[in-house]
Amino acid sequence: MTSKIFIGDTPELMEIILNNLNNEFNSLYSCALVSRHWCKMSIPILWQVPFSFPSDQRPLFISQYFSSLDENEGPILKEYRINVKFPNTLFNYAKFLKVFNLTSLEWKVKKWFEFQLASPVPYTSSIYHIINLLFKLFIESGASLQKLDLYFSNYQINPEIFYSLGRNEQFFSQLQDLSLGLTPDYIIENDTILLKILAKNATKISSMKLYEFYPDYDPHSLHALICIIKSQEQLRRFSLVGLELPTEYQGIISALESQKNSLREVIIESCECSTEFKVLKDCKNLEILRINGCCNKEILEASLNSLEITGYMIDASNIVQILKKSDTLLQRLKLISTDEPTLEISLLLETLKSYCPNITYLNISDVEFSTQFLEIIGNLQKLQFLTLRDIFEILEDEPEILVIRFAKILPLTLQYLDLRYSCLSLYIDSLLNNCYAPLKHLLIDYLDDEIKAKALIEFFIRKGSLNYVGVENV
Repeated sequence: MTSKIFIGDTPELMEIILNNLNNEFNSLYSCALVSRHWCKMSIPILWQVPFSFPSDQRPLFISQYFSSLDENEGPILKEYRINVKFPNTLFNYAKFLKVFNLTSLEWKVKKWFEFQLASPVPYTSSIYHIINLLFKLFIESGASLQKLDLYFSNYQINPEIFYSLGRNEQFFSQLQDLSLGLTPDYIIENDTILLKILAKNATKISSMKLYEFYPDYDPHSLHALICIIKSQEQLRRFSLVGLELPTEYQGIISALESQKNSLREVIIESCECSTEFKVLKDCKNLEILRINGCCNKEILEASLNSLEITGYMIDASNIVQILKKSDTLLQRLKLISTDEPTLEISLLLETLKSYCPNITYLNISDVEFSTQFLEIIGNLQKLQFLTLRDIFEILEDEPEILVIRFAKILPLTLQYLDLRYSCLSLYIDSLLNNCYAPLKHLLIDYLDDEIKAKALIEFFIRKGSLNYVGVENV
């Protein structure tokens, strides 16, 4: 079997192995040196994400692309005092491109320029000229992108690129992951044209992210964004990151109605939830909602499998409707209050007890460690992962007794317990001595005396399940 692998009789198996090394640049490079056959399989994978090569290396690989330039484009490089006598290559490297990140490309070209000229930082205009050359080269080489990240800064797209995109529709046709950074100060006519091309050619996007979103765009750009959303066949994941807490979305969120049968996950950061977000209640297969630093969460109406909320303060009264609507469907819940204690915590606990018994993953902070909280844990008989953060007070005259009660009611399904950054680590010996759950992962603040260390060893021997212990402060 080994000999067959080396001579290439099992190309499918080798392709699977090498694709699993897609982020291991050094390993892929070593594989390319094994044999001609391995080289032919390794090089295309290695050059799928070239602009993610380690940042500590000089981006000399850019020169490999310019070996494919036609004779009409050579003089352009000469104008910038760049040697155009690039070595011939065995492969058309540009054709292998799968991931295009404009910001990363800009940074790499700048470094390449500096090395080529051995001089101070080049003019911005010359950098953008090289970027346009590369952009055009990727399009016309026959590359077909899977992931695209465009941050619209003051970079100006050469109109020739639009002509090339018109003749090479395959460049965007297989796009699955799209990220757009939209700053109103920089959106210009050419950028809007590119958005329109994406709306026409990229219809297989499954994950879309709009970051630094602010609704103060011209109507043509907004319309193009809406067309991108509506033109998708199976959009599964949508992410919106606001700039300066936008309150209006000009139809961007409403456009998700067109994806109500496919949308599975929505991520909202730094936004004020307007009535436009009520469209989510019509998304029949929505499972995951992640909210970070947002206001007016009570507007959101959805039945969910997973809910994650992070903010400087969480008001439980704003999310109880989501919890009630999710009911027994809810399996994953993360509530992290970064600055202030959670408001209406009793209401939250009572809602969880009455409506959400099937939670398997619970990550919660600033909750009062009380008898009411223990009732919730005892009710979660399917719980597998539990993280308790920022618990600084135990509401009991004899706190150790409450910790022992907590240990005894931990579900027998529990495998992961994280007690870092909480006062519960003070009583870790009592907890472990009374815990029946078959923990596999345990994370605590410190293990500072012989009694606690002995309790940990005895738990390990008694249960035989623990395979990882993390100690924050040794």
